[in-house]
Parts: sequence; C-alpha cells; structure tokens
Amino acid sequence: MSSTTLAAARRPRSYLRVAGPDAADYLQRLLSNDVAALANGEACPALLLTAKGRVIAPVVVLRRADDDFLLLTEPALGEPLRAHLARMRLRARCEIEPEEHTSTIVFDGSDEIGFAREFPGTREVLDAEIEPTMSDHELELQRIEAGIPAWGKEIDDRILPAEAGLDATHISFSKGCYPGQEPVARLHYRGHLNRTLRKLELEGDRLPEYDAELVDADGRVVGRVTSAARRLDGAVVALGYVRTDVADDAPLTVDGRAAALRP
Repeated sequence: MSSTTLAAARRPRSYLRVAGPDAADYLQRLLSNDVAALANGEACPALLLTAKGRVIAPVVVLRRADDDFLLLTEPALGEPLRAHLARMRLRARCEIEPEEHTSTIVFDGSDEIGFAREFPGTREVLDAEIEPTMSDHELELQRIEAGIPAWGKEIDDRILPAEAGLDATHISFSKGCYPGQEPVARLHYRGHLNRTLRKLELEGDRLPEYDAELVDADGRVVGRVTSAARRLDGAVVALGYVRTDVADDAPLTVDGRAAALRP
C-alpha cells in the first residue's frame, strides 16, 4: 500500500535512551512489564509505579540491542521520567539521556506489531516519512471509540492500573519484583475493583467538562467523565470511570442529560 493512501497521525512523544551493561537489569527492576524477555527489535508497554501502585509514567520500551533501550513516554513526562530514572540508578552501569525522534500511528489494519501498537489495527512507527492525514480531533475520536486510556485524562495518580485496564497490557504477573508490585498483584489475585473505565454515549452535541459527574436515577454520583469527542453524526462519545455495581443498562445523566453505557 502506498504511504500516500495510509490514514496516519502524529503521536506526540518524549524519548529516552537507556543504555549500558546494566540497562536490561535496571529497567527490569523498575518497570512493571517483562523487559528482559524482549528480543532485539521488540517492544512492550509498561508502567513506572509508586510503591503504592500509582502511576508515575506510562512508557513503551523498545529494545534496540542487548544493552540499548529506547523509552517512549508522554511529552510532559520526558524530563520527570529522566530525573526519576537517574535518581534510582545508584550503581547501575547505564546512561540515561534524551533522544529526538518522531512517532506516527498508521491505520492500515495490519496484524504486524511494528515496534508498538496502541490502537487496534494500527502500527506505531518511528521516524517514518509518512505524511499525517488525520487531525488531532480525529485521532482523539479514534482513541475514545477504542476505549484507550490517555495520560492526564484516564491515567493519573488517582487511579490504579487495573481500573484503566492497564493490568492486561502493561503488567507482567510472572516477572520479578518492581516498585508497586505488591498492591498490583494483591488487587489482581484477591481484590475487587470499585470502578472501571467505560465507554459512554451522551445525549445532545455539547461536550462535558473534564471530571463531570455521572449520576444515577437515585441522584447518586457513580462516576466521572474523563474524555469526550463529537462524531461526524453529532453524537458525543466519552470515556469515564463508573462504579462496578452500576448495571450496563442503568439510566445515567451528566450535566442533566442522558448518558448510556456502551460495550
């Protein structure tokens, strides 16, 4: 398929190189996924967590060589992540420094993994000469429709990884210890989630405010809206955290208008 026919969008990122004899062991001890299992050229999503299992930063880890890794994170998290990694390095023999790259999400329906996959039927590629064809709004709509959590919206220090569904993608439950492992594992094996990330469709065409309250028929606040976008047909779709005891067909409102849970 010609690159001129691809649906593609820029993915803003910050990039950090972690390289040296101890790089693999160092990242394996700090991050939530099994970095050591990556072959050269492979990548995985992971989390940097606090000891209480709260998210400091989501990352994608690309192993470029046995002792050379590229970490991709959100634009605002590049320097905080570098500072945190440098502070925790202690005697580990590795360098941590920023790099400059571009990331493009290509919507081609491919099953090819590429170096990372964030959206279904896409590849995220590095430093590709592909002209973006999608606007920021179109990409945001795709993200919401796919139910993908985003940093600063669905992902912040208020949520646990499992509430956003990140335990299924960003966490290994068979690797060794890392900060936050105990509360994450305890919730996974023995706990019960009070809320989960859900997709919604809202009445009308007005976008709700961030953190707008979701209210049930009894007037009880049962959740909050974290992202919303307007489709071409004018319908508003959203993501939000909703209590797990709320039925799928429960009548809900946000800002006084109807909101319905969607699969």
